[in-house]
Amino acid sequence: MESIDVTVVQDDHVAIVELQRPPNNFLDVDLIGNLATTLEELDQEPLCRCIVLAAAGKHFCAGGNLKQRMDAEVQGETVVAPGRHIYKEARRLVQTRKPIVAAVHGSAIGAGLGLAAAADFRVTCKEARFAANFTAIGFHPGFGLTITLPRLIGQQQARWMLLTGARITGDRAFEIGLADRLVGQDEVRAVAVDMARQIAEAAPLAVQATRASLNADLVAEFRSATERESFEQNWLRETQDYQEGVLASHERRKPVFKGS
Repeated sequence: MESIDVTVVQDDHVAIVELQRPPNNFLDVDLIGNLATTLEELDQEPLCRCIVLAAAGKHFCAGGNLKQRMDAEVQGETVVAPGRHIYKEARRLVQTRKPIVAAVHGSAIGAGLGLAAAADFRVTCKEARFAANFTAIGFHPGFGLTITLPRLIGQQQARWMLLTGARITGDRAFEIGLADRLVGQDEVRAVAVDMARQIAEAAPLAVQATRASLNADLVAEFRSATERESFEQNWLRETQDYQEGVLASHERRKPVFKGS
């Protein structure tokens, strides 16, 4: 069930699944694939009734390491094996059956926000930061955020975050419904586990059936969204604005976009 970058600790009926790529927990196809496999295996584990998704290190997930990918592509290296795609792995993740509570103790940025948004609930703290920072680096939003974010916070709030790439604090995330609980940073995981335990006290088959009904349209919508997102990302990756955006982010400066 475990891998080098995803670990599992079973606590009664709650499985604590932890990303193990500190401090930033950057996503790639292998990490999301391993996480999806772990969740699929927990679907087959009767002892597990609810999952807490947590992360080691400073950040919950700072997204993908785009600078590293861009450098590899410039050098002609194969970034992802043929036939594999991070969004294909993400689709596996959203199809799993058991409820997930995300413990967001630090930043959830880009695809990291997408991962947090794919959970059923989110516990966070004022120190956390949330951003769909894609347009701020010349890119198109991904990881299903064009469908999951409006579901959580409404069309207008999501539109603002997606079009501006604005970064918001944990308390603001709680205000707009992106987070379900706002607690002290050292309490985030414990409160997430407590929420998971409350869910696990209910009849497990009824919980899974109810969750399936609530998510009835999500899988198809997530697939459609990620296919469109992937298409837009593919051509934007070739633009000068994207190159400038990634480089500026890496150098911690304001990008100069030219619309080309």
